[in-house]
Amino acid sequence: MKQTLIIGASGQIGKKFTQLMLDNDQHVVALVRDKSKLSDIHNDKLTIVEEDLNKDFGHAFKDCENVVFAAGSGGHTGADKTILIDLWAACRAANYAKNHDVKHFTMVSSIGAGDPSEGPENMHPYLVAKHMADEHLMNSGLHYSIIRPGSLTNDTGKGKFTNQRPEQKEQATITRDDVAKALLFAVTNPPKKSAITEIFNGSKNIDEVLPS
Repeated sequence: MKQTLIIGASGQIGKKFTQLMLDNDQHVVALVRDKSKLSDIHNDKLTIVEEDLNKDFGHAFKDCENVVFAAGSGGHTGADKTILIDLWAACRAANYAKNHDVKHFTMVSSIGAGDPSEGPENMHPYLVAKHMADEHLMNSGLHYSIIRPGSLTNDTGKGKFTNQRPEQKEQATITRDDVAKALLFAVTNPPKKSAITEIFNGSKNIDEVLPS
């Protein structure tokens, strides 16, 4: 049975993505710190694993072909949590995936992770963490997709995308709904070659934006 492990499945993007996967008849192992946050999702294709990412969570990878790292420290935490979750937990996840012969690893990264020095100063710790986590995955030997969404919004999903960064900063956005849809495509249509893609709301279908 093909299973996908979703790390951070109760987060703002992770939960939307988890529901999309289940709606598309995919078997999901949801790794969360507090399983009560998924108490409103009922599906026989869902297995919930409750674990703290600061502890050993390697057991969650058993029998999973795909892994999606959608966990994040959140915008209201300090640099310490950013290091522990967005960097260290992400790196450990790649190591666990390697040890379990995972076929495809999808990382939810961020616009600006390619060169953190170009981002706003107050975002540097977060972007450096994302940059280093991405680099670790790229050097792991795993087959990967790194998705770098623009600034996130809670607007209703548009279902239209672009991988060309808009010239105007205020247009470099994407809804969380649409990031979840992009992750669904990345998992169900893994690229032939590992890829890094920035995504924003635009005018194209997702299969025109993400490599497959």
